[in-house]
Amino acid sequence: MQIIDKTSAIDGIEATCAALGVCRATYYRRRLPATYGPVHRPRPPRALSPDETRAVLDVLHEDRFVDLAPAQVYATLLDEKRYLCSERTMYRILAAHGEVRERRAQLRHPRYAAPELLATAPNQLWSWDITKLKARRRGRTTTCT
Repeated sequence: MQIIDKTSAIDGIEATCAALGVCRATYYRRRLPATYGPVHRPRPPRALSPDETRAVLDVLHEDRFVDLAPAQVYATLLDEKRYLCSERTMYRILAAHGEVRERRAQLRHPRYAAPELLATAPNQLWSWDITKLKARRRGRTTTCT
């Protein structure tokens, strides 16, 4: 980039960049000051305070709501004439705390182990070989028996 800065006064930026094989957009982008790291954004004025967020989490963690989706919790609270936050905000709070998943207990199936057959003497084990062999033409297979 320093070469372009030095020689662009003579030939121009477009010709210098073309001669060096550098895009003009890259040249101009690299001249800008580098802004690294996260951009600080001000907190929105209507955002929930940490105490309000804690209250919403406490309600979502109550025994009666443990197995319910935030949409059902939201509807139940509205029936009780309680409004803590929107349904979407409940999802945001749960996502921020890593709790957005299936909240009900799920059955885990045991891993299937393929049976292993072992013959210790002749004529104890009979099997059918269904190995597919590659054919000369694409898309065709032949079965070997």
